[in-house]
Amino acid sequence: MKRTYLILLAVILCAAALGMFIVEHTGYVLISWKTFRYESSLWMFLAVLAAALALLYGLRTLIKMTLVSTGLINPWSRRNQSRRHRLAAEQGILDLAQGHWKNALRHLRRAAEGEEKPLVYFLGAANAAEKLGYSEEADALLEQALIKQPSAEVAIALTHADLQLQRADDRGAQETLQAMHDLHPQHTEVLLRLQALLRQRQDWSALIGLLPALRKCKRFTAEQLQDIEYQAWSGRLTAICTQKQDPQTVLKTLDTAWQELSSKLRHDPQLVAAYAAELLRLNAHEQAESLLRHTLKNNLNDGLLDLYGRAQAQDPARQLQLAESWLKQAPNNAILLRALGRLSLRNQLWGKARDYFESSLRQQRLAHTCAELARLLNHLGDTKRSNELFAESFQLLEQALPALPQPALHNA
Repeated sequence: MKRTYLILLAVILCAAALGMFIVEHTGYVLISWKTFRYESSLWMFLAVLAAALALLYGLRTLIKMTLVSTGLINPWSRRNQSRRHRLAAEQGILDLAQGHWKNALRHLRRAAEGEEKPLVYFLGAANAAEKLGYSEEADALLEQALIKQPSAEVAIALTHADLQLQRADDRGAQETLQAMHDLHPQHTEVLLRLQALLRQRQDWSALIGLLPALRKCKRFTAEQLQDIEYQAWSGRLTAICTQKQDPQTVLKTLDTAWQELSSKLRHDPQLVAAYAAELLRLNAHEQAESLLRHTLKNNLNDGLLDLYGRAQAQDPARQLQLAESWLKQAPNNAILLRALGRLSLRNQLWGKARDYFESSLRQQRLAHTCAELARLLNHLGDTKRSNELFAESFQLLEQALPALPQPALHNA
């Protein structure tokens, strides 16, 4: 309380001192311009100036309040338009998430009209249009997005590729992604989607051309890159053999493709197996046998052993003798024993072939081994045992097949 009295006393003293100063020092102000003349004391001039400033500030506040109130009432004001666009965007995203495609298209298209950077809304609207089957409208929305935000061409292209895949236009999606890869070779997402699509479409030549870029990409492990490389080259070799051309022409093309592989890949068991299988399909048995023989010297791979048992060398007896020498390294290998059985059949050594097939079955019950032995026993007149083995072969094959779906039960 005492402090309040002291402050009040100080204010009164300051006001009195200021009044005395004004009385003693009135000052003089003269403003003259052409016929206009104004003169007054300094303090009166300052008071008029302060009143004018206060009046201008009041008018400014009044005008601002009037404009704000008008904006609240006027439905076409910028404030209300911005509010409508914001609500349309929120509702459009919600409709898109809930699968209300028609409402999502309407709301997101409206939201895009009021944004300087409407990319998200255009992409959402394009997706909704595609879900409704309006493919032309979806493409038009993406074009508008590209015009508005040309710097987002990669995002727009990825969305376009997704829409093309939804239309089952795999070729168009590949062209879109390839064009983006040409423009942005280091873009990881474009590269990932392009390689996945090439594998799906089995465009092995294009996938092989993409391998250098995939090796630079840090999203793949060494094992994944190796799998992609094997798939690409083995797929290309298989694709060559399915061409409807003269067998000699196909064989020449196949050999050319094989020579394009690096030395490391030409010694890989998986690719050697793929190449040898295609040679056998083209009846180039001697070439396949030579390739398999040299590869098996260093690696008794099961896939290669199986193919070697099917290959027909110029000297069957020598081929069998060589294969039997591998028993020292793998005496209990069921695939090698089956291959020896097949080679014994080619040499018409029925008893030896039977022994090898039975030894293979003791190591592992395989459907093809059962069928081979059943065929031999039928040839030798042991029909009963042959039928039993054929039945076992079918049973083993059935076990390897996926289970059939259970039939639906209908109420009577």
